[in-house]
Amino acid sequence: MELLIFIAVCYVLYKVFGSTKPKPKHEVKVTNRNPKVVHTSNSNRHFDDEEGEDELVTFTISYGHEEEKSKNRTPGKWISGNESINLNGVQLRGNFYYGGTLKALDNERSYFSNQETEASLIDDSLKITPADFSYTDQSLAYWPKFISLSPKARGAYLNWLASDRNHPDAPIGYVFIYFYGIERRVIHDANSKQVLDSEYLGLFEEVSRLKEVYGESRSFFNYATRLIEFMCLQRPDVCKIDAESFSFANDSLLFKFELSKVVASGQAISPQLALSWIKFYPEYRFRTPARRCAKEFAALFKTRYAEKYGNGFVVKPNKTKLNISYWPASSTLSSVQINQDDLPDPSMLKGPTNKLIAIADVCTEELEQYSRYLGKKDTSSNDIAALLLLPEQLISSSSSSALASFKTWANDAIQHNSGLVSLSDFWKMTGESLPEKLNKKEMELIQNLASKSGFGFAPDPRYHHAKPTLDGNLVLFSEGHGDYFEPSKSFNEVAMALRLGAMVATIDSHVDEHELTVLHRLIEHDPKLSPTEKKSLKAYVTWRLNTPANMNGLKARLEKLDEKAKSLVSHILVTVALADGKIDPTEIKQLEKLYAALGLDKSLVTSDIHNISSRKSLVSTQKESTQSHVESFALDEELLALHESETSDVQSMLSAIFVEDAPLVEENSVVEPVQAQSKTGLDNKHENLYQELATKDVWARNDVIELCRKLELMLDGAIETINDWSYEAVEAPVLDDDDDIYVDLEIVEELKG
Repeated sequence: MELLIFIAVCYVLYKVFGSTKPKPKHEVKVTNRNPKVVHTSNSNRHFDDEEGEDELVTFTISYGHEEEKSKNRTPGKWISGNESINLNGVQLRGNFYYGGTLKALDNERSYFSNQETEASLIDDSLKITPADFSYTDQSLAYWPKFISLSPKARGAYLNWLASDRNHPDAPIGYVFIYFYGIERRVIHDANSKQVLDSEYLGLFEEVSRLKEVYGESRSFFNYATRLIEFMCLQRPDVCKIDAESFSFANDSLLFKFELSKVVASGQAISPQLALSWIKFYPEYRFRTPARRCAKEFAALFKTRYAEKYGNGFVVKPNKTKLNISYWPASSTLSSVQINQDDLPDPSMLKGPTNKLIAIADVCTEELEQYSRYLGKKDTSSNDIAALLLLPEQLISSSSSSALASFKTWANDAIQHNSGLVSLSDFWKMTGESLPEKLNKKEMELIQNLASKSGFGFAPDPRYHHAKPTLDGNLVLFSEGHGDYFEPSKSFNEVAMALRLGAMVATIDSHVDEHELTVLHRLIEHDPKLSPTEKKSLKAYVTWRLNTPANMNGLKARLEKLDEKAKSLVSHILVTVALADGKIDPTEIKQLEKLYAALGLDKSLVTSDIHNISSRKSLVSTQKESTQSHVESFALDEELLALHESETSDVQSMLSAIFVEDAPLVEENSVVEPVQAQSKTGLDNKHENLYQELATKDVWARNDVIELCRKLELMLDGAIETINDWSYEAVEAPVLDDDDDIYVDLEIVEELKG
């Protein structure tokens, strides 16, 4: 019934618009199952519909100029690529049909036009007016034909033919007319054995060249790719492409054929063929990360597939037989059936595709952050910040010079300066300008750059409970903390002791070698610390010794301790002060100030010095004696047995004192960005457009243009405005302009809060 309705509507069109007068543009709705193209009045574009959809399609048919009646009765002939002819004083090399009569071969679409001349036939008996090849008018319709062009448009087309046929700004309609001729030669003439392999290969290379030059036109890219595939099927010994060049439209010829061959032979589905399958499968729609990051998605999908299935899984041949067709771009050519009765057609099997969908979903999730970064303005996939958001498997295979430079720089700092670097120098390695603040986002960049390059740093807020400052330092160390690092209780306790010891060691603005030795021994002599914890704490104490003392929160916490705990803190301070074998009046005064600042009785300083130095005999007036004593210095039991203590007061003190800084927060996190946009921050027109678009995940471009027209908005500006708002709210675009307009429904949900 639907087919009868379709034919009836087309017949009415023929009767109404079949006169010899130029036809205006008309629109008619017809029910057409699985349409191959959407016909549009735009003279310079072909549009593919959303493939695999089974719904009503609006056809806008542009007739342009009526086909002119030529008096030239010279039979049309093919001018090959190694021939040339003189046309109106211009020498043209071949690859086109030339003459006065050459019948169309289309029996399927004739109800659209009632015109019977081959679309690409160049008839020089028609009126031709010289014009620059950039010239266009309404005669360059959706299905353009040389005979239906205006005289000036014919001149423009011949001008393009006389050039190298590679100017990127040439109207795509002229390229299609040229393409139609090659298409007829390949489909019809070659099938009747009129084309030698050498010419066939030349045509294959010419279509491939055109695809490279004019492939930015989505429609031309698709048609050129499919003709290339057809040629590979028609003469596989002459024309070949690799699997990565397959067309992924749902009428891809080579994909179906290759998949069928592999399944029929009992071979495993390779990672590349599996990727082609998921791209082909019409019931699976790629989300934004997979589309925006197509190259990375492909690499990650093949990696994950190989991890799960090795060389691939095997699919049992099904009963459905392979039957594929080639649909020409030209309106004057019929479709071609390519029957492969001995091969199965497994392309729509649910079992295998469900396995592939599961992997594709995982890969999409893994690329989510990377995709969001690239969706922001003024970003590049070469940015270090972008590379660090990639999964490990993709980073390891990256040859980024920026990452290599960072590793060289970091190793040099570790070798020659104990890993000590300024934060500003570190930030330069990211390629970004120094931020105004170090919030969560900035710290994550530092963490990612260090860890994914194989380094750790101090202070790392996740483990050291302290954060760097913009004008301060970082200390790098090799291998880093690892993915599953969790600081132990001993780690936190020793870190507290190191913090207090560093405060004393830097009293005189000079860190003595022996003071450093004491602090390092505190790390090395603790058997409960892992090798990673020891490396991290050594970096931490180096940072402390090169950073102004910070007593934030210490006094308030120490005031809550009992006398026994306070006595332990004082012993730590004095032991470090005595590490260099001497203590002068200036240091005593500084210790008294430090005692007072920490809530300790400053009058205890001299007695503590006396008691500890007496027990350890560390004070000596002779330099040699002092050196000897220091080298043999052993920490007293109170320090070595810190972690053995069962005194709950001491244990709680160690943990309490160590917690220093408030946790990092997202910049401007006082206000929840999504909640702040509960009614959106858009004006009424843009909000109305957004709410309409948010109802589904993909829109035909013409439909969105119509929505914008009703709201008195321009498409590009409206998309930019809505995406700017989305950036501010959730740091990701909600719309993706890829010919069709894609709506990221996951971002829509985030924006709803």
